[in-house]
Amino acid sequence: MDMKLELVPVPVSDVDRAKAFYTDQVGFVCDHDHQVHPQLRFVQLTPPGSACSIVIGDGITEMAPGSQQGLQMVVQDVRAVRDELTGRGVDATEPDEQPWGTFVAFADPDGNTWSLQQLPAAP
Repeated sequence: MDMKLELVPVPVSDVDRAKAFYTDQVGFVCDHDHQVHPQLRFVQLTPPGSACSIVIGDGITEMAPGSQQGLQMVVQDVRAVRDELTGRGVDATEPDEQPWGTFVAFADPDGNTWSLQQLPAAP
């Protein structure tokens, strides 16, 4: 039985500001931006190369803005991705090397946190 995680809600206080952050600064693709009715706006954003997307908007989740913590994306070269993000104005941490990978962290304007992981080289 397959189960594929395909959509994760990320609570934000300002949809347009968050959409600009994720698309212009982080490089996500905007798949959909629909105002379904006055209380529901659905904005689906996908990281490049990912099968899983995030959804932000109005009426999407009851989580408080900034309460989604520890979302993680795996990248080939964490230092290159960090350089690209910081070049676009994202405040990202210095790489943190651990036996299970090298990590860089950043947060969106509401404080939702993300981690980038470069897997260790295969033995």
